[in-house]
Amino acid sequence: MRLVCSQSQLTANLSLVSRAVASRPTHPVLGNIRIDADHKSQMLGLIAFDLNLGIQVGFPAQVIEAGSITLPAKLLNDIVSRLPDEEVTLMVDPGKTMAMITCGSGRYQLHGLSVEEFPELPQIAEDGETAYLPVQSLIDGLNASLFATSSDETKRVLTGVHVTANADRLEFAATDGHRLSVIQTKFLDVDDVPVGSDIKTNLEVTIPARALRELERILNQQTEGAIAVRFDQSQMIFQCANQVLTSRLLDGGYPNYRQLIPTQFERQVTVERKALISALDRISVLADQKNNIVKISINATSQEIALSVEAPDLANGKESLPAQVSGDDLEIAFNTKYLMDGLKALPSNEIQIQLNSATTPVVLVPIGGVKMSYLIMPVQIRN
Repeated sequence: MRLVCSQSQLTANLSLVSRAVASRPTHPVLGNIRIDADHKSQMLGLIAFDLNLGIQVGFPAQVIEAGSITLPAKLLNDIVSRLPDEEVTLMVDPGKTMAMITCGSGRYQLHGLSVEEFPELPQIAEDGETAYLPVQSLIDGLNASLFATSSDETKRVLTGVHVTANADRLEFAATDGHRLSVIQTKFLDVDDVPVGSDIKTNLEVTIPARALRELERILNQQTEGAIAVRFDQSQMIFQCANQVLTSRLLDGGYPNYRQLIPTQFERQVTVERKALISALDRISVLADQKNNIVKISINATSQEIALSVEAPDLANGKESLPAQVSGDDLEIAFNTKYLMDGLKALPSNEIQIQLNSATTPVVLVPIGGVKMSYLIMPVQIRN
């Protein structure tokens, strides 16, 4: 194998696929990146796969002699990222697993492993389906849901985002047991679908958050059009230009989150979102000194809300904001991180806080624009 490519392109693509390299590989080859040089297409392909998540990319290169090899991901990344921004030559002698990398005045030799040891990326079964999902709707949905997934592996199904699609909308839902984020985004126009494609909209899957964070990075490079998605009962494949992301789906039934969201509220507070974020950011400095909890007092008479934190023997603080309040006065408390996460994800200038009591679920919704609900459980106040 012999090829020449730009250092910047090689670095960027190595960085992308490396995110699918196993951190603690059960077999040495899972710590490697597979490199395939195709003479006919003059393309260089890179693949990383940890048996759950796989990322495959391709980009143009001057392929003089075709071939394949796997090389240690971290070492390859560390070397290539430090090379000068010039052309990189990669050579592997036939039947060998030693690669020679030259760039500028540098010459490096890396020991690799045969591609025969590298596992094949999963394929979708014949009874699998295809869907075309709009890139911008995916980005909006992931921005508003990924942060609410659980990191607790004992609640595995909650470590993913539940995605459903029908003829007119996409819905993303994520919960960690303390908060719930649900957002609906528009489905794509038929014009966005390739001619002759069979459009499927019956989609309901739970996708690991880790895979979706990598998908988000890929999508941010392409903010228009639609991407093809192939899926069956256990796998999902996202095809985006010369990039492919493969992920296992999470087993088990996702909670019936829709029934958790109250439909009637005794109190409603409308407030300017960025002003509330700024006030919460300031007062959270004191909350960090205590228990990361902020108390919110809702005053219907003065039409304002007040955020306060009391850290005994240290300090106390209060921030007041104008608001449109309907319903009786109320004092309620929240975990500052959970509240801040939701406020940052809501896609509008003004939001409405919908609530019943100091111990029942509270729902934050944007005013105008995307349909989204962020449910957060309050923290019990002990006097």
